[in-house]
Amino acid sequence: MKLISTSAIGAALLLLLHCCQIASNVGQKSDCALTVVENTEGRKEADKEAGVIADEDEGDFEVIQPTDNWQTLKAGQAVPAGSHVRLNLQTGQREVRLGEEQLKYWTHEHREIEDDQSTISADELKRAMKKMKEDLNPVSKDRPINNSDSVTSKYRPLGELKRDMAQLDLLVETDIQIMKRLLDQLKNSNSTTELKLSLLLDLEYMVHQVDNAQSLCSMGGLQLVVEGLNSTDFRLQESSAFVLGSAVSSNPMVQVKAVESGALQTLLTIMATAQPLRVKKKVLFAVASLLRNFPYAQRHFLSHGGLQVLSELFRADGGGVLRTRIVTMLYDMISEKELISQAGLDMDPDAAHKERVHQYSKVSLQGELLEKGWCNLVPQLLESTEHDYREKALRALLAMAPMCLDQYRSDRSLLSSLLTLRDQYQEMVESEMIVGEENSYFAEIVALINALLVKMK
Repeated sequence: MKLISTSAIGAALLLLLHCCQIASNVGQKSDCALTVVENTEGRKEADKEAGVIADEDEGDFEVIQPTDNWQTLKAGQAVPAGSHVRLNLQTGQREVRLGEEQLKYWTHEHREIEDDQSTISADELKRAMKKMKEDLNPVSKDRPINNSDSVTSKYRPLGELKRDMAQLDLLVETDIQIMKRLLDQLKNSNSTTELKLSLLLDLEYMVHQVDNAQSLCSMGGLQLVVEGLNSTDFRLQESSAFVLGSAVSSNPMVQVKAVESGALQTLLTIMATAQPLRVKKKVLFAVASLLRNFPYAQRHFLSHGGLQVLSELFRADGGGVLRTRIVTMLYDMISEKELISQAGLDMDPDAAHKERVHQYSKVSLQGELLEKGWCNLVPQLLESTEHDYREKALRALLAMAPMCLDQYRSDRSLLSSLLTLRDQYQEMVESEMIVGEENSYFAEIVALINALLVKMK
């Protein structure tokens, strides 16, 4: 019994050791054990399929719907045809908004997408654009393209337009036709004074153009204007002088015709007689326009006592309006003669310039001014309170200084007036400098006064 127990115990120990060995083998990794190998080829194929799907997804465009305001256009976004796209130079980004034609043609039926869709494929976008292009240019396949059809649809025939204008009782007239109609009515003895005044006003507007003023002479209208200067109605005299002054302004051909027609003598006669101020202003305008840059007319003006007429008109004018216009006209005559003479010294004169200098040499303006007492008349304009009147008087006095210097020096009232005016305007200049104003108008007047005082020393 004791032997059997010992054998059983040994067998049990051997079984226990065998079980421990098996457990140890299970806990260790065997070199011949099975392992899981990843399918790299399958993954590559899957990656390829994923890449294809990604490329197809990148081919889709997100269509942005423009509005009236600028929107930033991102990469991969598409816009409907006709949209206005620009590059913002400040941000470097593209921006889009509605175009002018888009509102007309980009309708819901052209989009071919539902309102809830945000993306369409490239093929769908191309089909939509193709359909929109066909809608914009509907040309039948069976009918050839004819450019004359589009032109005919845009413009109406001339004959049809003429018929429509005739129905509207419209008459298109050229300037010559208008002037002829005005002159015919002006010559009509049945025309009232009010109608003639209206006709002269329209005529004055027309003769501002050089060609129209010359046509006035060739159509006999200049003689009608001169006859209007002799009218007993001062309103017709005023309007006629206005037309004459506008016609001869910077128009040598009309200036010659006006002198030959006796207009200058008629104007001087009106200035020498009692006339309303409004008539004398327009007559002075006509005289100044007729004499400007025209030595032939200036010579006739002096020979017919023009300076004497102006001196009487100057003395009779108390308000200074006519005085200023007279002094300005004399200053222009003196200055242009001086400029012509100076130009001949500064450059080699041609034949035309020599002839012009010769014509001005026959105009004895300086001697006439000295003889008619203008050296003492012009300083009277300094008594005016208007700055503009004083400035024009100072400029005329400087232009007349070569011939009137002795009279200036002997005139104590002139010296006193100049010193008083200089102090007055110097204070104005200093006041303007305090508030930061430069290139003052009053500083120019001070400079004129100083220049005249230097000459009088």
